Amino acid sequence: MSGHSKWSKVKHFKGKVDAVRARAFSRCSKEISVIARTGGGDPNFNPRLRTAIASARAENMPNENIERAIKKGTGELEGVHYEESTYEGFAPGGVALIVEVLTDNKNRAAADIRSIFSKNGGNLAAPGSVAYQFQRRGVILVPKSQIAEDDLMALALDAGAEDMKADEEVYEVITPVDIFDIVLEAIRKKKIEPSSARLTFVPQTYTSVTDETLARKALSLIEALDEHDDVQHVHSNFDIPDSILEKI
Repeated sequence: MSGHSKWSKVKHFKGKVDAVRARAFSRCSKEISVIARTGGGDPNFNPRLRTAIASARAENMPNENIERAIKKGTGELEGVHYEESTYEGFAPGGVALIVEVLTDNKNRAAADIRSIFSKNGGNLAAPGSVAYQFQRRGVILVPKSQIAEDDLMALALDAGAEDMKADEEVYEVITPVDIFDIVLEAIRKKKIEPSSARLTFVPQTYTSVTDETLARKALSLIEALDEHDDVQHVHSNFDIPDSILEKI
């Protein structure tokens, strides 16, 4: 269980928006509302809701915010009706992208996503053109300051995790989707607070972009997508060699 989270280099370097609390809370709230609407508001009978709540708590989202989001989803409180969409495409340099969207207007969102790809040198692709390059997994980020690597590895393996990678500041615990919440709970029981925990798309291979111009264009597209209000997550197999990253 070793390796390196390649896209995290880029996210850390660029200071991605997910680190901003208000944006993270908004994304979590929308996701919880949609899941509660489609599967019910009781996490004991809605595993997907249980996972979304765990992810929100990993972002330090207050319990009252979580409860309000659930009630909006179940109709106990008035709220916006969001729908889920997924888009696949390519950034400059052949970088594969999966864009997850929650929106109250699918037509507007589709036009906006298409425009962002076009303006930033990317291309939207047909469903399935990109998804096969990724695996759906749970990813839990644990700050290195909270636990030794060997101790976390033993804890994660015992709980059912399938991999762990060491980054500069965090450990990245990767789990099967169906036991994500079990592994997360095992970590939290040890009084360890993850800096992030969510279901995501993990690349099976990475696309290394060695041309500085193409790397800049790919980053610009990813940032533009990530900053759109309807976009929940942008998943990428993007890797930038350190020699190029230092120039950007």
